[in-house]
Amino acid sequence: MAEMVKLSVNGQEVEVEAGKNLIDAVGAVGIEIPHLCYHPALGADGNCRMCLVGIEDGRPPLVPACKTPAAEGMKVQLDAEHIKKIQHDVMELELINHPTDCPICDQAGECALQDYYQKYDGQESRMTVPQVQKSKKLDFGCGVIHDQERCILCARCVRFTRQITKTGELGIVNRTDDARVTTFPGRPLNNRYALNVVDLCPVGAMTSSDFRFKQRVWFLTRDKGICHGCSKGCNIFIDHHKEKYKDDIIYRYRPFVNEQVNGYFMCDEGRMTYKKENQDRLLVAKANNAESIISSAVDSLKNSISSSNKPVFLVSPNCSLEQMYAIKKLGEAKGATVSGFSDGYILEGDGDDFLIQDDKAANRAGLELLGVDTTKEAFESAMKEADLLVNFNNDLAKSYDAAALDELIGDCKFAMVATTQDALTEKAEIAIPAASYSEYSGSVINTDNILQMFNKAVVKNEPFDDIVNIVSRIGGDVNENSAAWAGMKASVPALKDVEPEQIPEQGLALNS
Repeated sequence: MAEMVKLSVNGQEVEVEAGKNLIDAVGAVGIEIPHLCYHPALGADGNCRMCLVGIEDGRPPLVPACKTPAAEGMKVQLDAEHIKKIQHDVMELELINHPTDCPICDQAGECALQDYYQKYDGQESRMTVPQVQKSKKLDFGCGVIHDQERCILCARCVRFTRQITKTGELGIVNRTDDARVTTFPGRPLNNRYALNVVDLCPVGAMTSSDFRFKQRVWFLTRDKGICHGCSKGCNIFIDHHKEKYKDDIIYRYRPFVNEQVNGYFMCDEGRMTYKKENQDRLLVAKANNAESIISSAVDSLKNSISSSNKPVFLVSPNCSLEQMYAIKKLGEAKGATVSGFSDGYILEGDGDDFLIQDDKAANRAGLELLGVDTTKEAFESAMKEADLLVNFNNDLAKSYDAAALDELIGDCKFAMVATTQDALTEKAEIAIPAASYSEYSGSVINTDNILQMFNKAVVKNEPFDDIVNIVSRIGGDVNENSAAWAGMKASVPALKDVEPEQIPEQGLALNS
């Protein structure tokens, strides 16, 4: 356990973690020290001076909080008049040449400069000369658009490319009013995490070409979720909005801090997977190769399973733990072979030593924990005798080309429970639309064996059922997540002492 020390802030005694810099130490107990250049993942730079604080009986009496560790007995001043003047002066300096284009800035509504102006400055400009003009709408590469006039030279983006990605594409050139962030000649941003500089930017200087001018941030609802782009399971904010008379739409994913999983960042590829939640969704059910209402398609699948002699249930490695368990229990009851074969989700050599994984499935570890076979040999062996294949959202096209897929299915009756309209649902005799992961609650286990929970974020005008509910409707005993957890606690040793409602927000490391 970390050593704790007592210090006073504005005369109020607080207990904080020893050795942490003052911004983080007192921030942990709810006291804000304003700062622009400091970021916990990038360390202290000390260039903005917004975090200067007074230390009573200290030498020197003024120190940058980002570089000052908390110590026993320290007396910190945040509200003294000379500290307030420093904050006012720093804000005035930052705003001297800053354009007043908040009404069209993507950062408006979540901008540190806006917030600090209201709290620490709030004065009219005293400038009597024209503002320094710099370049606007610079394409830095990787979907990052830069506005040099808005930049406050905090250097967070520069430090990110040097410390985190170690690609070093960004730098600050020139001095004084001519100083600006730019790329090196012929070297645009070229790394798989580049869009993190948009999140790191405390103002609107770095923007995403994908999100730019798409939505005002104060209209967005922010819900926490788990990225399903790979087996890392990065924690994310799902930013979505439902306009009047329209459906709920996701506009972006942003990383949510989880030191145990992804820290402060996420990859660009995972960030863009929000588009799959909006596009190419399976919206219309199908029964006997014809469009149908969902209830008829469900009845058709239920009857097909009951009359099948050799059914095979194929589970997606992106299914939640609860969905996998419900499908497995139905398979056991109906004498079906349950397979989690999904080799096509694994892209050998694509991962790195930071966040990106070779395995592009969110919950392969869940298949292993529940004892669902994932081998190609077992799946293909079962398919040779099968008279019914029920595919629960597994993208078989990742594992087989069109000809091989036709050969695999052969004369077998083919049914899909899926979120996406694609070649597989076109091929299926029965197709049932299902909710996607932003539209239901569940749990996944990532590549580091960390169990994480996520909750429903998006509510559609005409919501589809979670796969757990669909499995119940076609004859399964598990009809909700709580029933799945009761069964898993009784049958899976690694989960016997796990209470889902008590799983920490940062996840639970399993001992399996």
